[in-house]
Amino acid sequence: MNRIRRRLQPLAFGMVCVLLSATPQVFADDTEELSEHLVQAEIALRQNQYREAAREYRLAAELSDDPGIAQQATRIAYSYGFNEEALASAKRWAKLDDEDDEALLYVAQLYLRTGEVRKSRRSFEKLLKRGREPADERLLALIPFLSREDASLSYELMLKLAKPYKDSAEANYAVAVMALQAGDSKAASERARKAFEIEPDWVKPHLLYARAMLLSGDEEGAIDYTSRLVGDDPDPDPEARLELAIMLLSVGRDDDALSQVNQILLEQPARSDALRLMAIINFRLERLDAARADFQDLLETGHYTMDALYYLGRIADRNSELEQAVRYYSQVTRGSNAIISQRRAAGIMAQMGEEEEALEHLSAFAGINPNFALDMLQAQAQLLSSMERFPEALEYYDKVVAYRPDSEGAYLGKAELLLLMGRLDDAIDLYRKTAKRWPDSAMTLNALGYTLADRTDQYDEAAKLIQKALELDPESAAIIDSWGWVLHRQGQHDEALIHLERAYERFRDPEVASHIVEVLWALQRHDDAETTLENAELLYPDNELLKSVRERLLPDTP
Repeated sequence: MNRIRRRLQPLAFGMVCVLLSATPQVFADDTEELSEHLVQAEIALRQNQYREAAREYRLAAELSDDPGIAQQATRIAYSYGFNEEALASAKRWAKLDDEDDEALLYVAQLYLRTGEVRKSRRSFEKLLKRGREPADERLLALIPFLSREDASLSYELMLKLAKPYKDSAEANYAVAVMALQAGDSKAASERARKAFEIEPDWVKPHLLYARAMLLSGDEEGAIDYTSRLVGDDPDPDPEARLELAIMLLSVGRDDDALSQVNQILLEQPARSDALRLMAIINFRLERLDAARADFQDLLETGHYTMDALYYLGRIADRNSELEQAVRYYSQVTRGSNAIISQRRAAGIMAQMGEEEEALEHLSAFAGINPNFALDMLQAQAQLLSSMERFPEALEYYDKVVAYRPDSEGAYLGKAELLLLMGRLDDAIDLYRKTAKRWPDSAMTLNALGYTLADRTDQYDEAAKLIQKALELDPESAAIIDSWGWVLHRQGQHDEALIHLERAYERFRDPEVASHIVEVLWALQRHDDAETTLENAELLYPDNELLKSVRERLLPDTP
């Protein structure tokens, strides 16, 4: 296991070396102040003082006429998520080199990220005019960038950018994509239809139209529409068949989805996207040996590498092949599964008794991958908390909150840690501040409401908070459980049981099971309580919460 850690350490050092050598021409400048800012920036990076590093690089960029320094400052601040610093540096970069498309793209994207849609639009419009292709066609190239940002702002922006091109299939399709991401399936459907009316043979607007139907709740209509796209064409586009497979998968028709994928691979054996989907379907169907073989084949293609490594890690994890799982997880360095993979790799290390190695693993990964650095700080806080090293965990959470003052998850994580530390009043105060800042967050309202119901006698306030959370997210098993629990605390045991059992049907969680046991006991249904507890213990034999319930309610039973 230690060899994994040793492999990461030189890479982390190499990253620092790259940063130190990235701007050698700077030190030829006779401005002492400029050199001092650069030195301080590099020292701050070494010490994981990310905000200070971004600030020092920005100050250096303001003093220098070298666009390379402004570029470095922009990339550093952007990587660590300090948008205001990044925007200031990007504007400086664009001013120093007004022909650089990358600088202008950073400016446009950062304006959008900071909510300045009008300024973002102006920058994107300049960028669209610079290309060789027609501006309406270049809108398609913006979709990956806008998809990283707030969906509603990106949709608003794309509407404005596409306005001059009302008769362009590409412009209408681009708007449809962003509308769907913003949750406006009706607008997405209308724009997609207009796109394929302008260009009937272009399959992508048809597929987007079907996806809009699916997301609006018309599952059968969407599947039927896509099936007809496949069936009516003597030589169907593999994209349509693949989209049909994804739709079938989304409604739980895994075997039908697999049939479509097999047909694609029969006709085009080299399609890695179809191989990827087949592997995921086999994983979902618990065919782990087949899934492992598929993902290993996918890895050899060189495509979807991060997905293949992630799932191979999960398969090894499920099979208790822990060292192999760590090897796979550790290599997931990009994409949506990178954070969860590194957290799980570190968790396995800690589970195997290598606690310090686990923490070093997360720190080294942050050094190599600055865009995940703050996530790794939070992962270290969570890992320390699980080790019951609470004071250290709190220090890390304080850093995360300082770096990410707009992160709801960071506040909730810190509040949960305060609960574990026995600092109930501090935890409730933090939950209240979080709820005040995010008043329409079902997650925060539920966290505060459940804490009040479980740890205090403020049941009426707890009920109001949880009820509002339930209105915002009526299908959440966690919130349904909280609602059942507060009803129990108010003495409404029969009604509480209905909600708790509903929550348990959706999510087989030991805490929900313990709540059901408590309510059954309060209803004097002791035999049912014992049976429910025994069944839960079969699923979670080492769960401390279930053990404490048994010790309290059934102290004389094994």
